[in-house]
Amino acid sequence: MTTLPGTSVPTRLDLTLDGGALTAQLVDFPSVSGEEEALADAVEQALRELPHLTVQRYGNNVVARTELGRGERVLLAGHLDTVPIADNLPSRVEGDLLWGCGTSDMKSGVAVQLRLAATLPDPNRDLTFVFYDCEEIEAARNGLGRLAAEHPDWLAADFAVLMEPSGAMVEGGCQGTMRIRIRLTGVRAHAARAWLGDNAIHHAAEVLGRLAAYQPRTVLIDGLEYREGLNAVDIRGGVAGNVIPDECQVTVNFRYAPDRGPADAEAHLREVFAGFDLEVTDSAPGALPGLDRPAAKAFVAATGGRARAKYGWTDVARFSALGVPAVNYGPGDPNLAHKRDEHCSLSAIAECEERLHAWLTGPTA
Repeated sequence: MTTLPGTSVPTRLDLTLDGGALTAQLVDFPSVSGEEEALADAVEQALRELPHLTVQRYGNNVVARTELGRGERVLLAGHLDTVPIADNLPSRVEGDLLWGCGTSDMKSGVAVQLRLAATLPDPNRDLTFVFYDCEEIEAARNGLGRLAAEHPDWLAADFAVLMEPSGAMVEGGCQGTMRIRIRLTGVRAHAARAWLGDNAIHHAAEVLGRLAAYQPRTVLIDGLEYREGLNAVDIRGGVAGNVIPDECQVTVNFRYAPDRGPADAEAHLREVFAGFDLEVTDSAPGALPGLDRPAAKAFVAATGGRARAKYGWTDVARFSALGVPAVNYGPGDPNLAHKRDEHCSLSAIAECEERLHAWLTGPTA
């Protein structure tokens, strides 16, 4: 392995390594969000050495494609960045576990992508491999979002797999999320003469009562059960210990099934909280799983025949906005993401690669 002088930091990637060893190489490239250039350079260099791929780059985002004229195109995507390092580099192996920053989220998934790029010169479907930056920070810097805005044609596909950690199980689509702020007003007064005021915090009781009585939907989409949720996540009010407050704000988060769009979600919230001053402060649409598509059906069958709904929001929503159905599937454990003791099973990495390889070389009918 080629490394920078006096360090254990590699300068090149060896795509002939097995998935676990390649994951270790990737982990040993520090690539905290905004500092992915060295790893993006290494990914680009390794992919350009593969004659069956056309490689393009935009910033620290690398896209590689086969051009075989197949009837379908599948896109596999993974982000190169990690959260800040927590004294968990360089990587180390103990038994079946590889430890280090990014092992689970999501350099193990990126290693599987690279292994497939290197070992599938003649897949049964055309392939697009996307490696992008700045996923772990604010959405405005997200590399996949910038690609979607500047080069949407690079992301054209019939089906997409986001290699986010999912415990080697298909997680279809993702929930949408919307946060609203409900503003409650009153009249300020001295607490000793409360009858001269109107307590804004007390008005929050009606908001909280509606939340307590709310019955969230459970929706079945492509055989996956999405449970919605509506919850207060923040409440603020009060002036001083001797003042009747004249303002209170309650923030509510709505996690909704992907059969709703943002406009429908907002309309629903305005109906639930009719009569209150409501402001949408944050919104991101969900993504339909698209498991009725032939490529998706074959994918689920090739990866164990089981799928579950994705609870939470991921970048599959960006593909959904482009009209590309997508799922989450990766070897990492989502419960270990961002932790100081982050690790990934080497056998899970091998299993994911084997299953995806079988899907991309087997019959497509």
